[in-house]
Amino acid sequence: MKGRYQGACFPFREGFASGSLALEFAPDGSLFNQTTERGWGARGGQPYSLQRLIWTGETPFVIHEMHAHRDGFDLTFTEPLDRATAEVPASYKIETYDYIYRADYGSPEVDKTTPVIKSATLSADRLKLRLVIDGMVEGHIHELHLPGVRSANGQPLLHPAAYYTLNYIPQS
Repeated sequence: MKGRYQGACFPFREGFASGSLALEFAPDGSLFNQTTERGWGARGGQPYSLQRLIWTGETPFVIHEMHAHRDGFDLTFTEPLDRATAEVPASYKIETYDYIYRADYGSPEVDKTTPVIKSATLSADRLKLRLVIDGMVEGHIHELHLPGVRSANGQPLLHPAAYYTLNYIPQS
């Protein structure tokens, strides 16, 4: 948009022996994860590992897509949502922040704000959610947490967070 990328990212699998360094798909579709304790992404306590993920064939309950609009975000999910939890603004928490871009490595989160989720409206098929938000900030990361949202069968999201870099607020 306007010559610059923007969009969402979502947490990756957790519980590895250390921080992910390299990922490689095997011919059988499994995923090898090479890990190391070096760097900021290191978790798990081991100096290094090689771990394999094998998909069970079941799609987890996660956020599938997130798109910005002039007054909020549209989210799509992999399973229908429970209307009683999805349409309650208290089921969500959002904050915005930026980083100081400089030659030195790293930066604290700066210029934090707390937008207000005014409404949450679910589509008829309960797979799409429209969040109307007051206080979106152009040029900031929007960190959205969904601790109260459940699937139609009562399950919590596998990864109840999304991070959207909002370089421009769309006009529609």
